[in-house]
Amino acid sequence: MTEISSHLALPTPVQMAEIDRAEAATAPDRLHALMENAGRAVAMAVIRHARPTTVLVLCGPGNNGGDGHVAARRLAREGWPVSVARLSPPTPGSDAARAAANWRGPERAFVPEEAARAGLVIDAVFGAGLSRPVEGIVAATLAAARRVLAVDVPSGIDGETGQVRGFAPAAWRTVTFHRAKPGHLLLPGRLHCGVLEVADIGIRREAPVRAWRNAPGLWRLPEIGIETHKYRRGVVSVCGGATMPGAARLSAGAARGAGAGLVRIAAARGADLYRVGAPGLIVDDQPLDMLLQDSRRQVWVCGPGLDPDEARASLPLLLRAGRAVVADAGVLGEAAGAPERLRGVAVATPHAGEFARVFGEPGADRVAAARAAARAIDGIVVLKGPDTIVASPDGRVSINDHATPWLGTAGSGDVLSGIVAACLAAGMPAFEAASAAVWLHGEAGIAAGDGLLAEDLESRLPAACATARALAPAHAPTLAPTLAPRG
Repeated sequence: MTEISSHLALPTPVQMAEIDRAEAATAPDRLHALMENAGRAVAMAVIRHARPTTVLVLCGPGNNGGDGHVAARRLAREGWPVSVARLSPPTPGSDAARAAANWRGPERAFVPEEAARAGLVIDAVFGAGLSRPVEGIVAATLAAARRVLAVDVPSGIDGETGQVRGFAPAAWRTVTFHRAKPGHLLLPGRLHCGVLEVADIGIRREAPVRAWRNAPGLWRLPEIGIETHKYRRGVVSVCGGATMPGAARLSAGAARGAGAGLVRIAAARGADLYRVGAPGLIVDDQPLDMLLQDSRRQVWVCGPGLDPDEARASLPLLLRAGRAVVADAGVLGEAAGAPERLRGVAVATPHAGEFARVFGEPGADRVAAARAAARAIDGIVVLKGPDTIVASPDGRVSINDHATPWLGTAGSGDVLSGIVAACLAAGMPAFEAASAAVWLHGEAGIAAGDGLLAEDLESRLPAACATARALAPAHAPTLAPTLAPRG
């Protein structure tokens, strides 16, 4: 793994347990040393970001509680007024028991009244591998806290799915170790974590993961060289509808802004609606089957602005011609309850409602649902939302937290489909192209600022591409290499 990419890995709690076991095998006291490092990282986060105040450390019986005991000792050493409240004793002989035995300071009852009195509560009750709901005295005590710093994850957050099990506090900060977990990025878990800090505690082992945080380094955009011409940069074609031209124009403009060398709208009906657009946009009024005779037009956006009849007529032609199709909007509507109609598209980009209509409700584990949908259509599925999930049929997933809520506006999805198409046309594999497009979409939205309209994104895309290239230079290898095509 490379430095630029390994930090993007999102191990599940089970995979982190495998990493811990591998670390433990390297030396007799290895886990104890890592616990000391973890507790020190928590204490240092408090010292850096909080003013001195009374601190209550809520400790569970496992390793999370052991980290809490170490943090309490480190803070007390720095002069902070610290107390510990234990939910239950740790297992005798464990590293957590050793950490608890080293605590010599005051102890309090594990009750809401004690939490309410503290200026800061350190939640070291349960970690990311929690398998049961948080309720009863634990829930009441965490709910009474005025300010919470969570160790690993806020107790009650499933580290794999981000779901709340019973109750979970809304933490001010969360300190996790080695790598972020999927539940830190997925909603609603992300909303409970506050500011997330990933601390290096000296772990050197890794587990083979299939999920990554979406950012440059997981992928890289092709460089634009001195000999690059418009066809090498890629040709994007957009199916244009006769009654809603705005959606196709947004997709086409986004493809141009994201670097496509040539963008054409195919509008056998209503071509004149498109000719009032940008002068660099080519409009074709020939029938689609004729346009498909041009072998240079390999990447198509199909769906934005299409009515049901147009969607039914367009997609089968494109798929039979072997084109790489980005499917959105009208095409997804036509696949409601029939995901097999999408089989063969390169990338499908449903929002939550479209996903539910095509594939069924995703349930609590949306990553698993997105993976299953990708397998069902043998293509990439982009489950759009505030924590957009990009899933591949081979199980790879990227989770995006680089966006703004203002992207939740009409036409924003049409823009995304155009960016995906531009990345595909530039030669990026579909998983990387979709992941890159989601990040670029988010970066453009952040640059556009509050109150953005979908039309504002196109002009921000060139700068977004430049930022992505600066963060992941062309020579930097990626973490998720393209897999060999499946037979």
